[in-house]
Amino acid sequence: MATEEEAQRWMEQWRYAEKALAEQKARELAGLSEERAREMSYELLSMARLHDPDPARVSSSGLVEQQKWFSRWKG
Repeated sequence: MATEEEAQRWMEQWRYAEKALAEQKARELAGLSEERAREMSYELLSMARLHDPDPARVSSSGLVEQQKWFSRWKG
């Protein structure tokens, strides 16, 4: 089991990582072209259909799921 000091260092590392990851995400999104965003959206929506064991259950275009992802990307 971790000591209090080890736990504090662990949390500090994750706080640093969280900030670094947010900065990286912002840089990547700022450099994302519209064409690449469309490609990524298509890839994302295509993956859902590939992994569904019953393709007949896919009853939507995936736009709702796409909007969920985009709202997460906004930050």
